[in-house]
This record gives sequence, structure tokens and C-alpha cells, in this order.
Amino acid sequence: MKIQHLLAYLALSLIWGLSFLVVVNVVQAFGWVGAVTFRALVAGGVLFAISLASGRKLNFSVGWQPFAIVGATTVAGQLVGLSVAAPRIGTAMTAVFVAAIPLFSMLIGQMWGIEKISRSGVAGLLLGLIGIVLLVGFPTVAINNDFIVGCVASVFGAICAAFGSNYASRYLRQVGSHEVTIGSFLWGGLMTLPLLWLVPVPTTPRLIDFGYLLLLGSTMSALAYVIYFRLVSAIGATKTISVEFVVTVVAVLVGTLLLGERLSLAQMLGTLSIIAGCALVLGLVGQSKR
Repeated sequence: MKIQHLLAYLALSLIWGLSFLVVVNVVQAFGWVGAVTFRALVAGGVLFAISLASGRKLNFSVGWQPFAIVGATTVAGQLVGLSVAAPRIGTAMTAVFVAAIPLFSMLIGQMWGIEKISRSGVAGLLLGLIGIVLLVGFPTVAINNDFIVGCVASVFGAICAAFGSNYASRYLRQVGSHEVTIGSFLWGGLMTLPLLWLVPVPTTPRLIDFGYLLLLGSTMSALAYVIYFRLVSAIGATKTISVEFVVTVVAVLVGTLLLGERLSLAQMLGTLSIIAGCALVLGLVGQSKR
């Protein structure tokens, strides 16, 4: 890995790891629907404006349906899961569930015939399942409605992200990363926009809240996805997806040091089990997966 790719990898890890802290503040100010909707629209709008200003030619000739499906899953579904879960179960646990996305992605890829599960992949899936059981079954807090809703939302978001990634890999392979990011974020934001009638913004946001929202949408979404897709092109999808492991570590440190969150010993073991399982699924250890 070249030095510029390593720096981009580390930058992406920090941006996404710290984003969990910002998500909590944005959800408090705008509500979970507002956080998802405004974040997605800001991300898509900022990247679209930058593309126009730089003279980049955008091609959306594949039609609106693929972007709408990716927007409904990878953007709306995943962001709803994150925004609902983080205030309820904390940034650390939410980030660990995010690290499990490759497990769900492997299962969906197997069902669609995109990928073939190897023996190490099966072992990784079993380790990941054990990790999720430990994570949910042995918390440091009481198992109440908020905890259950947060865990379900996290799993829902991870499955949506995995589905959208496989769909994009299958149907948007020839479409540019800017088009995929712009189209999916704008569609995702438009899909959740009507929900503001049911879950309106709870308070009058402060100026700093708008600053958090702009930071979350422009830097931690739009910019981060540009870095992500460039890394996919430069070092490959498998190595790039492994960034979720470092993201989890950053988010757990943020939750522990800045927010006073704690994971039980069983949950820490579950975290390690999920990371080890994902490493096997991604072919980062043992025999490489084609």
C-alpha cells in the first residue's frame, strides 16, 4: 500500500469513527428523521455542487431506479439504523454492529451468486454470529425497550448497507462513484423527507447544531464516500472494506474516553469475535478469497 493510500485509509477511519459522536448531537437537535434526511440531502447536494463547479461531467443515464434502491438501503436504511441506535445503545455498540456489515454482505452475495462462501468464510460467519450474541446478550446496562430497539435498528441498518452494496456491485458497476454517491444520497434523503410529518424536528436547532449537520453531511458523508470509492479503485474492495475494523476501534475509544460508555467483558469478547469473523470472511487472514 502506497503512502498516499495509507494516509487516505487512516483519514477515512478517523472521519467515520468520529462521525458517531457527531451523529448523537445531530439526532438530539433534529430528531432521527431530520438527522437522516438533512444529512443525506446535504451530502448529495454538496457533492453535486462540487462536481458542477469543477466541471465534472455526470452521467445518470442508467435511470433513476438503481439509485433509488441504493438510496433506500445503503443511505436511508443504514442511516436510520445508526441514528436510532446511537443515542440508545451508545456509539461503541453501534460501531461494532457496523463492523458486522461484511458478514451480512457475504450472506447476501452468496444468495445472489455474486460470491461463494469458502470454509474460512463459514467459520467467519459463525464467529460473527457468536459475537453478536455476546454483544446483545451481556450488556452493562439493563435490557429495556431502548436497548432492544437500538440493537434491532443496528442490525437493520447493517443489513440495509450490505444489501445496497451488493446491489450497487451488481447493477451499478459501470457507473462513476460520484454519480452513485450523489444519486443514492439525494434519493435516500427524499425518501425519508415525508417522515418529518410523523417525527418532526423536536426543538429549534442552535447555530452549532447546523454546524454539526453541515460537518456530518459534507465531510463525514460526501467527502468520506469519495475517499472510500477512490480507495476501492486503488487498493481493492476487500482491503478498503476492512477500514470498518479501524472505524470500530476509533468509535469505541470515542465512546469510552469522551462519552463514558462501557462494554462488558463478554461484549468486548463479542467485538473481537465479530472482527475476527469479518477478517475471515474478507479473506484478510489465511488463504486469500478470490
